[in-house]
Amino acid sequence: MSTAEAAPSAAPAAGKLPGAEIIGRIRRLIIVTLLATAAYMMLTGASRGFCPGGITGDGRFLDAFGQITDVAPDCITLSLKPSPLVLVALIGLVFGTLSAVQRRAVDTASALRYLNRAMVIIVVLALVAGLIAHVWFRLLPLETWAETRTLFYPFPFGAVDMTVSPMTGP
Repeated sequence: MSTAEAAPSAAPAAGKLPGAEIIGRIRRLIIVTLLATAAYMMLTGASRGFCPGGITGDGRFLDAFGQITDVAPDCITLSLKPSPLVLVALIGLVFGTLSAVQRRAVDTASALRYLNRAMVIIVVLALVAGLIAHVWFRLLPLETWAETRTLFYPFPFGAVDMTVSPMTGP
């Protein structure tokens, strides 16, 4: 009996492509990555605004300190958007995992372990990055902007756009 005849379980089932299970798991990895990316993009869609001052009953403008002014006070609007760094990290995880499977996996079971771990890491990264960005965005002190006219937001998990515009009258 030859070695090939002694190990029939190592051969793929009739009509089944060798490595079909790995290809299916790679497809699942891509789908999970797309869904995690969509969830991250939904979590990082938010906006906030603040207008220091206001308008008196007769239509004149008030500044941030309650004094009547002829100039409309400025309003600030912040928009939270997905960070390109997180999106690049998610894509990098997919390609890094595929490279690791190609270089290090010695059998189907080890390849599937690499792919399963990558799926968990991708989902956790997307959800945690989205939640951190959202919480961090909500903690920005908009009320102090009227005094300092600056906001510092070093977001690695979300991108923030700031728009300053004059308050509109009644």
